[in-house]
Amino acid sequence: MFGWEFPPHISGGLGTACAGIIKGLSSCSDINVSLVLPKADNQENLANTKLISAENISIGSDTWSIEKSPEITILEVSSKLIPYLSPESFNERYQTAAKHNETTQPENTTEENRIHFSGKYGTSLFEEIYNYAIVAKVIVQKVDFDVIHAHDWLTFPAALAAKQVSGKPLVVHIHSTDFDRSGGSVNPVIYDIEKQGMDEADQIITVSNRIKDRLIDQYNIPSRKITTVYNAIEPEVMGKRSGIVKKKNQKIVTFLGRITIQKGPEYFVEVARLVCSQLKNVHFVMAGNGDLRDRIVELCAWYGISDRFHFAGFLDGDEVSEMLHQSDILIMPSISEPFGIVPLEAMQASVPSIISLQSGVSELVRNVVKTDFWDTHAMADAVHSILKHKRLSSTMIAEGKIEVSKLSWELSAAQIRQVYINTIKLAS
Repeated sequence: MFGWEFPPHISGGLGTACAGIIKGLSSCSDINVSLVLPKADNQENLANTKLISAENISIGSDTWSIEKSPEITILEVSSKLIPYLSPESFNERYQTAAKHNETTQPENTTEENRIHFSGKYGTSLFEEIYNYAIVAKVIVQKVDFDVIHAHDWLTFPAALAAKQVSGKPLVVHIHSTDFDRSGGSVNPVIYDIEKQGMDEADQIITVSNRIKDRLIDQYNIPSRKITTVYNAIEPEVMGKRSGIVKKKNQKIVTFLGRITIQKGPEYFVEVARLVCSQLKNVHFVMAGNGDLRDRIVELCAWYGISDRFHFAGFLDGDEVSEMLHQSDILIMPSISEPFGIVPLEAMQASVPSIISLQSGVSELVRNVVKTDFWDTHAMADAVHSILKHKRLSSTMIAEGKIEVSKLSWELSAAQIRQVYINTIKLAS
């Protein structure tokens, strides 16, 4: 299995989902996973799982050439190129020259012929993706396995190199596409990497039917290759609480996610404007970072709601749990959300949720309010109703907790296991 990030070093939903999948697969007694990451500190204790850090692998000069890897030419990296999970922005112009069938030794190799990886989403992202594929060729010759599993475009070149060397079947797992991340301004280089990975995969897993339909319509992938497996959620384990207590009668409405075009932060601000004009003692919190943050700050000032709109910055681990437990309502107004784990976390934390119909998770859950992302009046009305009618709020909380308790990574893993079996049978 090729991933890009993993706890405790994660930036968001992809790392969380990979951790859940690994934990779920560990409950399958007949599955052993070799999890490859660009960079790992080997501190994780995972049942039936061997963690392999790509930067600990010594390579030879004969591996520097990658046949059939997507060509990555010189390009300008803009904020719209932010990968699925990165809270960072690319503000300046950078270049990378990892070209097709490049035979030059990577510059960042050590004396032991090991390649250094940051494992992040920095300015050398494309170079790291290419180098990851170089190391993949070595790793697959040292590991005994039956199937390759790759998560999102960041790992596809490595997975394709592994398939080329080993001849083993490939399953690619689509958590997001560049259509979702960019708001429609698709980068052709990323699209080509995604398209090649999907075309050469033996089977494809998507996190929602929404993404399945996108692959069929915009990547021309036959539906017979695609299986939808919904994400799940870990049982809540309460960490140390901060002891923060809200003011009496104060209500908090929360946005939790990257402040990017994909997540619809401007619609959250519009809901805040509508609600603040009608209700007192309601405050709005935007937790996260992203390239639209400054624009959102200016928009709040323009609307005159800055005194009731607060920015919490990027939250992780116990901070997310703490924020949810301080919240009265969660709103996820995503324009294009492949899945969206945050509403599940909110339901688990007894927080009523309002989510967009343009999210994959809306296919899965019932005890939430669902509206179109652009229908801010409907969202504002829902906020008003939930805060005013205690019976509605208590019903959403009680039924939501029951609903989310039935979702488990073990159930998702059982479906993934069946995909493995089918893939191996088809390839034999």
